[in-house]
Amino acid sequence: MTNERLRFLALLLASIAADLSLMATAQLRPDHYAGVCPDLESIVRGAVSRSMAHSPVAAPATLRLFFHDCAVRGCDASILLTRPDGGDEWRSPDGLTLKPEGFDTVMHAKDAVDGDPRCRHKVSCADVLALAARDAVYLSGGPNYEVELGRYDGTASTESSVTVPHGDFDLDRLNAFFSGLGLSQTDMIALSGAHTIGAAACNFFEYRVAVGNETAGDPAAAGMDAGFAARLRGACAGATNNRSGGFAFLDGATPTRFDNAYYENLRRGRGVLGSDQALHDDARSRGKVELYAGDEDAFFDDFAAAMMRLGRVGVRMAGNGEIRRDCRFPN
Repeated sequence: MTNERLRFLALLLASIAADLSLMATAQLRPDHYAGVCPDLESIVRGAVSRSMAHSPVAAPATLRLFFHDCAVRGCDASILLTRPDGGDEWRSPDGLTLKPEGFDTVMHAKDAVDGDPRCRHKVSCADVLALAARDAVYLSGGPNYEVELGRYDGTASTESSVTVPHGDFDLDRLNAFFSGLGLSQTDMIALSGAHTIGAAACNFFEYRVAVGNETAGDPAAAGMDAGFAARLRGACAGATNNRSGGFAFLDGATPTRFDNAYYENLRRGRGVLGSDQALHDDARSRGKVELYAGDEDAFFDDFAAAMMRLGRVGVRMAGNGEIRRDCRFPN
């Protein structure tokens, strides 16, 4: 086969993939289930509220679960699948950091939805996860944004497919990753604001505050607030691993409230992760951090828009997906 023909086939396949992606995105609409499950949103919100009342970890764990799902294979609830032989997404090194409270929240919400005879086995796990993530934000004090619905669930989950941003990424690596999802730098900075709730284990940031090693491999640590660095060191004293060791809230000012304090922390050199502090330390992104630190409404608006765009990544249609009865297994 000639090089010209190979190039033509590659362009044709790319065009087909783009058309399918646009078709899948076009199927999404907020009222997708209005005729079959009219109380869907109130059912999911009630379930999320109960989970959050049971555990303060439920909200950040659910929000992070949605990001991990969409960022790996697209928003198809593949993160919830369990393979009998192992090797699924949540058992990858990055997936192991996900908290069980997030999985429990989504499973309880799905059970509540299927408990309504009108809704039973008609709502995808991917859509329940998208709604649960929004409700985790709203019930924590964040924006009550509209969620597009109509996703189908995937049937595959593989450990080898998991690639997500790490805490030592600089701005270029962050932009490269989010660009691969079709998201902009503004989207990335706004989505990073999800760190206004949640925490990180010591092994993700301890290198930044090691005594005598504050700047090793991490230029952002050079400007870290000294008192904040001391508190982080204290939190990690005696920590051994990310399961039983210490941790730090990613927003120590208001750790359970979804607000814009995360960005104010970055202005003051109090970013826990290097990838967080890089957003303020790099002149190319600093302006947006400053904006969000001073204008919570601007942050909420951009976060809602970015979550909608994230929710369109890799959406499946009926032809290449299904509505799982049990979110843990293909039908």
